[in-house]
Amino acid sequence: MKELEKTFRLRLSECDVNGLWRPGAMLTEMQETAGEHSEAMGCGRRTLLKKGLAWVAARMAIEVERYPAYDEMITVRTFHRPHRHRFFPRYFEVRDGEGRIISRGASLWLLMDLETRQSVDAGRLGVELPDNSDLPETMGLPGGIPPCGGPEEIIPYRAVYTDLDENGHVNNTKYVDWLCNALGRETLTAHPIDRMTIHFNSEIRPEQPVEMRLKRADLNFEMSGIHDGKTAFEIGGTLKP
Repeated sequence: MKELEKTFRLRLSECDVNGLWRPGAMLTEMQETAGEHSEAMGCGRRTLLKKGLAWVAARMAIEVERYPAYDEMITVRTFHRPHRHRFFPRYFEVRDGEGRIISRGASLWLLMDLETRQSVDAGRLGVELPDNSDLPETMGLPGGIPPCGGPEEIIPYRAVYTDLDENGHVNNTKYVDWLCNALGRETLTAHPIDRMTIHFNSEIRPEQPVEMRLKRADLNFEMSGIHDGKTAFEIGGTLKP
């Protein structure tokens, strides 16, 4: 199975106060679709856990042409590309009911040994992934996060029950929710997120205090999450005019 497509009607629970797809929900749907594709290829979560392995997102980038509204039919498509050293690139494409592309995504994943907490190569998968070198990339792979020169706002936070997943740490999609909460309703209503890049550096455990540092300069933003002196995540991007 070289790629996977999933079509569904956008649910109200996935929308924001304006009735549009929440960025965090979009990221969640992309990752869930990636998980379903991995399952279909024989290297999904349940299979890997038996081998002491897991997929771990390292970086992700999203570009949004238009945010779909509640009750729209949308299609999410995902596919992988040949791995590069120990990085596994995966791409996403979101289309509306008319077949128009409204969002794109690109990500880099690592295959993690759960005992050593170190990345391993593709040989540990135990399956041969389809050759997708013929599928064109939807956008460039996520790169660095350019610094934002605006004033810094410090937002103290502590990871709570609804932030956690079954791995016992903060689910990485929650970082986008934290960003949206920090930017605020008025900002995102007038200037939705146009594009963003996320670096997932280290996990945040339950009840762990986090110092979020937000910078804004015109339509540019940058936010990082610091705990125990380490940067757990970084997000940077631009808002729509």
